[in-house]
Amino acid sequence: MGKIPEKLKPIEHVITQERLIKYAEASGDYNPLHLDEEFARNTPYGKTIAHGMLILAFISALMTSAFGNTWLRTGKLKARFRAPVFPGDVVKVNAQLKSSNDEEVVYQVIVINQNESQVITGDAKLKLDSQGLEDYV
Repeated sequence: MGKIPEKLKPIEHVITQERLIKYAEASGDYNPLHLDEEFARNTPYGKTIAHGMLILAFISALMTSAFGNTWLRTGKLKARFRAPVFPGDVVKVNAQLKSSNDEEVVYQVIVINQNESQVITGDAKLKLDSQGLEDYV
């Protein structure tokens, strides 16, 4: 098993209305809060917001890029939504080692926007099964 990194290389994504439309098409989630600017104007947010699952997928992408099949086989994510993400935002996913032992590794994950505001926080947990972290790159 390779050395477990203290920090994972952050990834960034630019959120656009076009990206929200594509996500809606892929997921089947056509909630007007994400797609209809006129509808969204009359909500507490005042404009469309990104699908929460889209932003969560960025965390999974970071973990997959770092741990490959180990994440896909054993990964679990516990997350809390802290703030909405709007079209025009740039979000960055960070992961810092929180704990590790012979059975599992836990990373604290934080997604921040361009203003350094936390939009999602949580824990990403990997089980060290018989195959360990052989996929770590």
